[in-house]
Amino acid sequence: MARESVLHAQSTQVSMAEAMNVDLATWQGWESGRRPLANIKAGALLHLRRSLLAYGADPSVLNLLDAAMDADRIIGATLAPDPERRHPLADWVHTRDTAHMINWALNGTTPPALADRPTKPIRGPVAGAPLLPPSERGRFFATLREASEEAVRVGGDGTLLRRQALYLCSYDKSPEVASWMAHALHARRDLAATRGWTPHWAAARSTATALVRLGDNQPLLDFIDRAIVDDDAAETANLNYWAYWLGAIRGPQANDGFMRDRPRDWEPVRLLYGLVSGLHQAPGYADLYVHSLWALLTAHRWLPLAAPDLTKQLNGRTEQLLGDRRISPRSRRELSSVHYVLRENHP
Repeated sequence: MARESVLHAQSTQVSMAEAMNVDLATWQGWESGRRPLANIKAGALLHLRRSLLAYGADPSVLNLLDAAMDADRIIGATLAPDPERRHPLADWVHTRDTAHMINWALNGTTPPALADRPTKPIRGPVAGAPLLPPSERGRFFATLREASEEAVRVGGDGTLLRRQALYLCSYDKSPEVASWMAHALHARRDLAATRGWTPHWAAARSTATALVRLGDNQPLLDFIDRAIVDDDAAETANLNYWAYWLGAIRGPQANDGFMRDRPRDWEPVRLLYGLVSGLHQAPGYADLYVHSLWALLTAHRWLPLAAPDLTKQLNGRTEQLLGDRRISPRSRRELSSVHYVLRENHP
């Protein structure tokens, strides 16, 4: 699944197995996905990570192992559900890296964190990408749809599962599922019309962003105008959501409640980097990225001084977007404010 492509073989499988002090079948099993890496003992996994680092593996790629194993757990629990256990999507809030790993296995889309990295040919039984067979992809989405519908019947305890399952279902490209998704998400469009912070705020945000993937941008524009702007609690929730999604909040979160808290332990520079990168990578969400950047720089006007190279990149992108008629009038006004803050701190 996802993790085998994160493990970066420097030469041959034989030499890697020898370097990691494991037998060849074990190494090949990790690469091919036959042996789940998450099933080995915690001490052995820690030793493996340290050994890979000493052998020259990229630390930023090694950091993706957690997201890859989370993705494998979600995929595995969906393909082979255990009636005695809660679905992992109901247990914790997953991150963007986890979502990208899942999409890699479902659609073959390389995660942005790995997209520009060169790969070396590997001898042995390992796939070129962690793509699930069509039958398993179909079963994954079918089971996820069932889990989403069951979560509605469960009520409050199923809120997190429903929100995250619907978001992942939007990765399904098949026409019949697109119709189901459109119906399921449009049935929740009223969430995006609520004012300010509510207990369903996170679900409304996920619904609006998932609809963008289906080609409907209006709910997201409505959500920004009605459920974020001019509401301090909602503005805080939006930045907290982004901080966790983009890795600026390091610790795992069991539910969406952390979004209500005042920012404490997240890293503003890391969040700025994530938002600027997303503004380039996901133009369909430009209005949400623009508003979030405006809110972040309004709250932390010193940020351009802390990241001058990133500021230069954002300044150029801001100038491009100011001439883009596809963004909303509000986004254009906020971009002008962002442009002013950048020029004020980085002439």
